[in-house]
Formats: sequence, structure tokens, C-alpha cells
Amino acid sequence: MSATRGGRPARHGRTAAALVVGTLLAGLVVGCGSDGSKDGCVWMKKASPADGAGSTVVLVDGSASVRGSKSGADAPDYRRAVHELLSERVEKGDTFFIGTFGGASDAIPWTLDGRSADWKASAHNKHNQQANRDRAVECLADDVTTAQRRGPADGGTDLLAALATATAEFRGDEGERRVVVLSDGLSNAGCSDLRSAQFGSEQEIASIVSVCAAQGAYQKLPDLHGVEVTFLGLGRSAGTQPSANRSQRAWLSDLWKEMCVRAGGTAQTCTASSTPVGAAPLAVSGRPNRDDPVVPYGDGLSRTYSLSGAALFRPDSARVLPTATPTLTDLAVRARTTPGLDRVVVDGYVDPRGPRGNDRSLSRARADAVARVLVAHGVPGSRVEAHGLGVSPGCPAGTSAEHLSRAELLRCDRRVDIRILRT
Repeated sequence: MSATRGGRPARHGRTAAALVVGTLLAGLVVGCGSDGSKDGCVWMKKASPADGAGSTVVLVDGSASVRGSKSGADAPDYRRAVHELLSERVEKGDTFFIGTFGGASDAIPWTLDGRSADWKASAHNKHNQQANRDRAVECLADDVTTAQRRGPADGGTDLLAALATATAEFRGDEGERRVVVLSDGLSNAGCSDLRSAQFGSEQEIASIVSVCAAQGAYQKLPDLHGVEVTFLGLGRSAGTQPSANRSQRAWLSDLWKEMCVRAGGTAQTCTASSTPVGAAPLAVSGRPNRDDPVVPYGDGLSRTYSLSGAALFRPDSARVLPTATPTLTDLAVRARTTPGLDRVVVDGYVDPRGPRGNDRSLSRARADAVARVLVAHGVPGSRVEAHGLGVSPGCPAGTSAEHLSRAELLRCDRRVDIRILRT
């Protein structure tokens, strides 16, 4: 017989014994009921989910771009931003999960893992029930702050990977399902890497979403069918990361709503608040801030897209793989629809392991092959240049390479850069 939580199958295949131990330990480490100031929330650990109650997952961005300086003085005020929504979901008696995302991993350390806010069942006296309801909102808000203080193991942010992990918490759940994303939205890893984005057109949004939808085994979109997704704090960064202006915040909102819809949501279930999030002092704890690749919001004149050689070619081959055609087609559309297009420059690189006399010829042959695909899909040939630059000088600018393994560094070297330049 499988272990259960509140009458439902336990997540992640936990045994009954492990669940009991985990519950006891949770009382020592989670925010709700974990110290004297939150004793009024101890009931949340013991209550079973209400019949038909929903589940709410709160994803808190822990990357350096939102944690800010070591003092945390310029961090976004996620507690205030999410307070109203927490009140709404506590009123419904939801079960809550609150975790931190960031770094290259899709693993999420949970500050709060499956605590019921069924305040109506928490006491017999109506006055006590309502007091528990109000305390639950404050305890959950405290847990959001705790999650915000935690830093990821690595630099970078892959928001789609975090969403995929979050939706796994809904397996077997009944009732409404909601994910709240507290983030600046500046994904800089995976298919939604925005470091080369210009933040200015609907066509660019469509292209980015199409690239992610076509990734297949590389990175699948999360399954958001029947899930309400709310993005809060988009464009609100801290530290050395520049913050977005009003139009850039609107572009980010449109991007993530469209990504949500493509993943199975609807215009009604995918929402993003355009209200700016203020700052609040945050005593940063946990891991120290890791270098986070900066998303510069575009320089208005150029965009560079770095494509892995392994995704484009077989070893020692310059024939473009059929599986790479959708990505190159999408980049061709981006290029030929760029206002004021000047030229498209294709730079080919190889890693240092091949024969020295072959590095430049192979890199040029690969650049030529990519250029032919772009021209075949509508980019004027007179505006396309191809260069074989031989052995790569290192990973693309903006890549945090200090923590990469040798194999990962070699994959950085084997690539083709496509630069779209405009006047």
C-alpha cells in the first residue's frame, strides 16, 4: 500500500515511515509553526486538506538578479506583492508549497512542503477559526521571505525548468491548482534565454515561444493545462542587473503569458501583474550570491544567438541535422522581420581537440551550411556573411563559465553564433 497525505497518494514515492519522519522534521525547519512567533500556525502542520481544496505553489526567484547586494537593501518586496493573493487562497483553504528556484538545476528546495490552510477545520470556535485564517496569511508571507533569502547553488535562471518542477507537485491533487511566480522574469538559461532579446516586438515573443515549443527532448514546456499561473514582479531586479522600464515590463508580461498559453494555459488562467514591486530590506542568508549572467535588455543594434554545434551537426560533419531546421527557420524569421536589418553574420567555432589544420576549414564549412539554411528561409543572401573562426576563444560573453566542467566547456566551444545587426 502506498503512503498517503490527507487521503491522496504521497508525492515522490515516499514511504509511510519516511513521511512520518519528514513531518516531524518539518516542524523544526519550516516557517509555519517553526518558532515562538508562529505558534499560532502549528495547526497547519496537523490539518488534512479540505475536501475539494486547491493547491498553491509559490515559486520565489533566488537568483542574484533579484537578491541584490549582500545587505539586501534593494531586494524586491515579494512579501507585500503576494500578500493579497495569499489571503485569497487561504480563504479557500488551499494546501501550500513555497520554494526557491535559480541556478542551472531544476531542483527546488522547499521552505514549505504541503501545508494545509483549512482554517475552518482548525478549531470549533468561529472566532478562533478566523484568527487562524489571519495568522496563516502572515505565516505564509514569512515563508515567502525565508524562501527569498535562500540562494541557488549556481548562477543563472531557468524559469521554465522551475515551472516544470512546480507542476509535478499537483499529481493526484483535486480542486483548483495555482502557481505564483515571484521573479523579474529574466531567464538566462535554457530555451528562454533572454540575454540577446531586444524586448520590443510581438514577433520576437512569438519566435522565442516557438523555439521553446520546438525543443523536444532538450527542454519540454511544463504542462500547464488546468493550472492558473500568476507572474508578479516581472522586470523588478536588484543589484547590478538593470531594471526594466515600463515598456520592457509590458514586453516581459506578454512573453510569459504567451509562454504559459503555449504550455497549455489560457488567456484567463495565465496572468501577469503590471504593478511595479517596491523594495524592502532583506537579510540575505543561505548560500552567497552567485554570478548571474546579465540580461542587458538589448543594445538596440545587435542580437547574438549561440547555437550548440552538437545540436546542429554530427561530429566532424558540416551537414545541418534535420532536427536543427526548426530553430534555424525561426532565427531566419527573426532576422528578416527585424526593422532596419543591416546584415546577418554567421560565425563558426570548433573545440581544440581536432586536427589543427582542419579547425578553420570545418568551422567555415559549418558557418556556410547555417547561412544557406537562413537564406533558404527568406533572409536576403546579400545580407548574410559567414566566417570560419577556428578554435573558439571560450564561451560566449555573459556565460558564467567558472563552474562548468571540461565537457561543458567543450560544448561551449563547439558552436555557431548568429549575429543579427541593424542600423
